[in-house]
Amino acid sequence: MTESPAPSLSSPPPADALLRALRRLLRPLIRLLIASGITFPVLADLLRSLYVTVAAEDPPADARARSDSRLTLLTGVHRKEIRRLREAAIPADETPPPVVTLNSQLISRWLGLPAYTDAAGAPLDLARGTSPEGGPSFDALVASVTTDLRPRTVLDSWIAQGFVSLEPDDRVRLNVSAFVPREGREAQLFYFARNLHDHVAAAAANVAAPDAPPFLERSLHYDRLSPEAAAQLEAAGRAGARKLLVDLNRLALSLAGEDGAVPEGPTRRVNLGVYLYTEDEG
Repeated sequence: MTESPAPSLSSPPPADALLRALRRLLRPLIRLLIASGITFPVLADLLRSLYVTVAAEDPPADARARSDSRLTLLTGVHRKEIRRLREAAIPADETPPPVVTLNSQLISRWLGLPAYTDAAGAPLDLARGTSPEGGPSFDALVASVTTDLRPRTVLDSWIAQGFVSLEPDDRVRLNVSAFVPREGREAQLFYFARNLHDHVAAAAANVAAPDAPPFLERSLHYDRLSPEAAAQLEAAGRAGARKLLVDLNRLALSLAGEDGAVPEGPTRRVNLGVYLYTEDEG
């Protein structure tokens, strides 16, 4: 699906106020960069390139304003450096690794299509091969998404990663809580970039919105809680978020149609996320 243009930042906040907010916003990211061995000069080179790329992506109507001199004024990057950066090949934005796309499609179907869930909406245990009763099977689930991989290959991979278990009756049981990308792997870093990008994009658009914020971006926050109360609230939050996402996944599948065919004409993408964070107070 094509991505709709980002909303225009028509009323940006004062620079000094934004910089104060950035000091808090960027601290976890800087901590991660340091832990990963990414030094400040490396980050500075990346930011310099991004400043030029983003400034050039949103030019005014007058094409002359896209000159190197104009970009220097907007970004503070020297004209010689801008010329070098504009001539260099800019890596394309990350696309989902194939395994991310495949796993996401399979899980969303298993959790969302009526054929693979019970009356309460819970995922059914699936026959590994063809079901003797004619019911849903793991092989049929995989075949509904791809014919490039054998279902047995997917099953073996999922068993190894703990996504599913093979029960004594030769049925495949989904372990919903295990479907989380492993730490630092390609899949986790893809979601890290996509989800934080979309959250920041929504928040930035809302900060600059002249009237009503265009995107949903809300949170529930409490402090001074006992550890027991915080744990209870966290558990309830996880359960509520899981139900919300499963319900909306079911709705999305019904709207998109089981065949997943892309409609004619313009399309849009939707990313609705949930986060939960806790920490000890000083």
